[in-house]
Amino acid sequence: MSFLELSGLSKRFGPLTVVDDVSLSVERGHVVCLLGPSGCGKTTTLRLIAGFTTPDAGEIRIDGKVISSKGSSVPPELRQMSMIFQSYALWPHMTVRENVAYGLQLRKLPKEKIVSLVDDILTTTQLAPLAERYPGELSGGQQQRVSLARALVVEPQTLLLDEPLSNLDSNLREEMRFEIRRLHDAYRYTTIYVTHDQSEAMTTADVIVIMNKGHIEQVGSPEDIYERPASEFVARFMGGANILAGQVLDERTVDCGGLKLKCANAGHAAGSSVSVSIRQHTIAVTTQRPTDEMNWAAGTVVRSVYLGAHRDYLIELASGERIRAVTSTSNPVENGQAVWAHLPPEFCRILTR
Repeated sequence: MSFLELSGLSKRFGPLTVVDDVSLSVERGHVVCLLGPSGCGKTTTLRLIAGFTTPDAGEIRIDGKVISSKGSSVPPELRQMSMIFQSYALWPHMTVRENVAYGLQLRKLPKEKIVSLVDDILTTTQLAPLAERYPGELSGGQQQRVSLARALVVEPQTLLLDEPLSNLDSNLREEMRFEIRRLHDAYRYTTIYVTHDQSEAMTTADVIVIMNKGHIEQVGSPEDIYERPASEFVARFMGGANILAGQVLDERTVDCGGLKLKCANAGHAAGSSVSVSIRQHTIAVTTQRPTDEMNWAAGTVVRSVYLGAHRDYLIELASGERIRAVTSTSNPVENGQAVWAHLPPEFCRILTR
């Protein structure tokens, strides 16, 4: 039995269904990222788990015990959960140490125990040198670490994070992604993490849940989601993919405007309208005519951009479709030059449109 289970969860606000029949199993100690565009239902799902909102249908169970169902909900303070919001919500008149200790004081723990727990978490989060500073004297990344320390020190069963890095600049966001993962590996709390940032999810998650229009599109490891998208939406949302419309010829072959592509997966009937997804970095580009035709596409480079570690090409195919290819910087090709692009069959995936 999974530690946290969502079964047929739905939530409506007036005529709008924000969470639509969501079912999900979360293993104890995993980091699960709810990932999707704004308005896809991920934050509402998190609020349902936290107990801030009651579902209109379905159930939420922890260790087999129902904590939310239609018309019945265990109060948030009794769920053994800690939640971190976009804003750090620190007490400005309290020092770092006082902010972190606040939740333990509410639980009326012995003073010696509070001091010991706070000292340990401040050391783990690298905040010990800042213990007597006030929030206004800290950087954004330091404030976020205080927020994490305060949430972790009370030893919750479940840690909930709602876009925790959205207020940080890009460099701090990158640093804090690894910090959140490091702290998780140290404490192993079950974590539900809401974000719209693909890199954030790929860095921190054991499992990524892609949401779209209130329902789940795909659940899988970061590698599964990126390399083996289950739908055109997932492939586009994760970025870095070319999507070509086509028609299934046989089990693994799709005709994309005259370009016949052999693909890695099957399961679509002949004649079905589908899409083929292929990641930009898996495409090879050459000026030499290939000896065979399968999965080779003739085209013309319409844009060539040098980006230091690689080159980014935009290639117009004979069909008029345009694809992007990200390659090494060796053997550069100039704008207007005729090329052949190889779309390896093992990286081409047939997707439902």
